[in-house]
Amino acid sequence: MDFKKICKPFHDLTPIDLYAIIKLRIEVFIIEQNCIFQDLDDKDQECYHLMFYKDGSLEAYSRLLPAGLSYPEMSIGRVITSKRVRGTGAGKQLMEESIDLCYQYFGKGPIKIGAQLYAKKFYEQVGFQQSGPVYLEDGIEHITMTKQ
Repeated sequence: MDFKKICKPFHDLTPIDLYAIIKLRIEVFIIEQNCIFQDLDDKDQECYHLMFYKDGSLEAYSRLLPAGLSYPEMSIGRVITSKRVRGTGAGKQLMEESIDLCYQYFGKGPIKIGAQLYAKKFYEQVGFQQSGPVYLEDGIEHITMTKQ
């Protein structure tokens, strides 16, 4: 799909950007997945935020975390696509761009993620391998995965 791609550090996000990000994260992580959790975790301020817009609507998003914020390695988190673009390859495109930008912003090195277990095959498609046991986070099975 053809998206308008924007990546900004937190302090450069506009109120409109921030509203769209929070709205999409609540829409999917809290409402769709029926998971009550504290999404705003005081990490956003130290991250880059990758946004994919289509026709003025935020359709995909991830946050890029420097090493030491969630893991000793750099990380990608809050990976999300709206229902409108699922099944179109938008998620894979988002992850490929996220990986490229991590290397650009933070340098070459391993990237570690905490992935929902059901998405393991998706992350394997972009080079991640399981690097830890299954664990529960907010009532959802997750695994740690690493891209070397």
